[in-house]
Amino acid sequence: MKNIKFTPILLLLLTFLSACEKENEIIEAEVAESEEVQVLDASLTVTDEITTALKNNYFNTNDVTVVDFHLPDGSIQKRYQLEGDIALTKEQMQQFISLKGITSKNYYTNNLVNPRTLTIIGFTGSNFALSSKERTALQWAVNNYNRLNLGIRFTLTFGTNFQDKDMVVYNNELNNPGSSGGVAGFPSNGNPNKFIQIYGLGGFSTNANEHVITHEIGHSVGFRHSDWFSRQSCGGNNNEGVGSIGANPIPGTPEGFDPTSLMLACFAAATDGEFNSNDVIALNYLY
Repeated sequence: MKNIKFTPILLLLLTFLSACEKENEIIEAEVAESEEVQVLDASLTVTDEITTALKNNYFNTNDVTVVDFHLPDGSIQKRYQLEGDIALTKEQMQQFISLKGITSKNYYTNNLVNPRTLTIIGFTGSNFALSSKERTALQWAVNNYNRLNLGIRFTLTFGTNFQDKDMVVYNNELNNPGSSGGVAGFPSNGNPNKFIQIYGLGGFSTNANEHVITHEIGHSVGFRHSDWFSRQSCGGNNNEGVGSIGANPIPGTPEGFDPTSLMLACFAAATDGEFNSNDVIALNYLY
């Protein structure tokens, strides 16, 4: 999510593709001590087939690129990046392409996180460590979800041993100099997106840090930008049209622009970092 006003509606999309907003988030990732950095999925290209699949699933296709996605162990994955803060692996993109004909109901079901307590760790290792402010913001973000008594809950720890955790939040400012935001992904096979990056949030308030982290966790458990249809929160007006699956309205939430939703594509620095009433309705509906 970019550091612009962030205002999506709770028409939240559940997908199993890796995505995260370019928000002002800082993720700490553990860096493996290896002499070489492993590059995974090195050969990715943006084809007409990929662009069409994304457009059919309500994504903005104006700026689809291939980027280096840094993992906490020091390895790098090549991923497709779109909408500024959504990063998809090669396998996830192929899943998008193969989703033609699947109903909205099944699409939601297949991409929810199985109800359970999820382990989340704030990374404290060298190079990718969360600052004191970011650790506080992560705790506040976890509290945002846990106080709703949903079917999913989080237990939070801090450290460097992230391999057995469901989710890891780490600061990747090292590889994003001069930028502020965050990147995450969607659930897959009943599991949440594991890696959440944040960066460039040091100059923002703890509430703004909380907003970005809560937002990225939202992507990781299946929510899409609430203003996917226009990206109005970023000052845009680009609706890619209605595809066969992907962006289903949550009963009880507005289908139009919701200016205070925490899941908007872009956010204001003055944000309080809290869910609005429509966000809460959506979370309770899904979990």
